[in-house]
Amino acid sequence: MPVPPQEEGTTRRQLLQLLRTEGDRSILELSKALGITEMGVRRHIQTLERDGFIQSSLFRQAMGRPSYRYSLTELADELFPKNYPHLTLDLLAELEEQDGGSEMVDKLFDGRRGKLEAKYRERMTDKSLGERVAELASIQNAGGYMADWELEPDGTYKLYERNCPIAQVANRYRQACRCEERLFRDLLGADVERTECFADGGQRCTYAIRPDPQRAEAARIAE
Repeated sequence: MPVPPQEEGTTRRQLLQLLRTEGDRSILELSKALGITEMGVRRHIQTLERDGFIQSSLFRQAMGRPSYRYSLTELADELFPKNYPHLTLDLLAELEEQDGGSEMVDKLFDGRRGKLEAKYRERMTDKSLGERVAELASIQNAGGYMADWELEPDGTYKLYERNCPIAQVANRYRQACRCEERLFRDLLGADVERTECFADGGQRCTYAIRPDPQRAEAARIAE
C-alpha cells in the first residue's frame, strides 16, 4: 500500500481529490480551484510526482504554446477507499446460496490454491528447506502478510504472518486458511502445522514447518 502524503497533507489531499473527481487539470485550473498560487500548486505537484501519485502529459492546443496537464497514476488509486472485502463476501455468499453452493465455494478456494502453487513452484526449485521457507516469506511479504521466519534449536522452522490482508474473508470462510496451509505444504515439500491463527483470535498466524521426506520427494518430482 502506498503511504499518503503527510506534510501539508490537507492541501495535497484536496489536490488529489480534485484530480480524482474532475480528471486531468492544468496548473492554472488547480490554482483557481484550490485557492493557492500557481507556484504553490507546482510545489505540491513536484512532491506528488516524485512520490509516484501524479503524472503529467503534454497538451497541444490549436493556438498558443503547449501546456502540461496533470492526472493521477495507478498508485494514487490505492489512496482512495475500497470495498473489496465486502464485495468478495457478498459474491461468495451469493454463490453459497445456489444449489451445490458450498461445494462450489470449496472448489473456488482450491482452484486459487492450485494457481498460486503453479505460479510459485519454480521459485522453490533446487532450494533447501530453509531457503524455501525464506522464499515463501518473501512471497507472502509481497502479498502484504508482513511475514518473517526463524529456525528453532530442534530444527523446526517457524513462519509468522503478522498481518492478514484477507482477514474478513478468512473469518467467514475458513477454506481460505485451510488452502493456505495446504499451499505451504505443497510448495515447501514439508510437514506444515498452523499453531496460531488470526481467524481463531490469535495475534498472528504461525506455522511450524518440519522436514517430511515423502513430501520433499513429491515436490521434487513435481518440479
